[in-house]
Amino acid sequence: MGKEADDLKSWIDGFIDHYVRGHGLDQRTEKAYRMDLTLFCRWMEVKTENVAEASNWQDGLEDQMDGYIDYLRIEKSLSFSTLYRKNRVLGYYLSYLAEQGLISHCRKLKPVLKTDKDKKQNEARLFQNLLSRKEADAFFAAMNREYKELGSEFRRRVCLRDMVMMELIFFHKIEISQLLQMEVSDYQQDGGNLTVRKKRGEDKVIRLYSQELIRKMELWLEERKAFRHKEEYYGRMFLSKFGKPLSMEMFIQIFDKYRRLAGIEKKLTPKDLKENSMKQYARELMVERCS
Repeated sequence: MGKEADDLKSWIDGFIDHYVRGHGLDQRTEKAYRMDLTLFCRWMEVKTENVAEASNWQDGLEDQMDGYIDYLRIEKSLSFSTLYRKNRVLGYYLSYLAEQGLISHCRKLKPVLKTDKDKKQNEARLFQNLLSRKEADAFFAAMNREYKELGSEFRRRVCLRDMVMMELIFFHKIEISQLLQMEVSDYQQDGGNLTVRKKRGEDKVIRLYSQELIRKMELWLEERKAFRHKEEYYGRMFLSKFGKPLSMEMFIQIFDKYRRLAGIEKKLTPKDLKENSMKQYARELMVERCS
């Protein structure tokens, strides 16, 4: 596609700077968005057979994107969740191009709908990745056990941080990206209330479910001072041992560590801890800890 390919590349870079970094999204999200858009552009290059067609590729871009999603669903048999994400990213990109005047107009892309097959696969995955009460007990017991057994004060601080993060995800269903972006100022010590900043829509204020979690949170706010090495990260709630914000990759490694210590062999992710934990069990345990 020659110059057109160069234009596509530069427009993707502009979108990443404007939308992804402008919204404060993490590097993992930035990488995923860039890959989704790059793969779409490659598909466009292959689909375009001659220069004349390539020069007018912007016309009906929405139809091209809809066709790309249909191709991925039919030819590549991608899952609903993957198609939904790619469709959403393409929609963001389309809106950006229209806002910047790079295309004359745009319409909404066709929504990605779940088929019966998608629903069955999702139900099977949820069942496979569902934490039993025994597994959830083992997960948190492993963290508590390590905290008590560690001899190093610094390592105990790290473990305390991990316990607070995992309990916030399990009991309060906070998005991992929201957790990693959380600021110290989001927590009100006088009432145990935590403000959860949303990417879009109104922020949400939650009250920590137990006095024990409140105690851990306030202890962590004191202990985290030992992690602070750079003033630019002064306000960030959860820091790495080097005093920098935790990345998604670091968080996954932390989760995997305690999953293994708990003897859980299922290939779970932190998202499974948030979304697929036993809701009834979480409520029961919350009541037990509050009583």
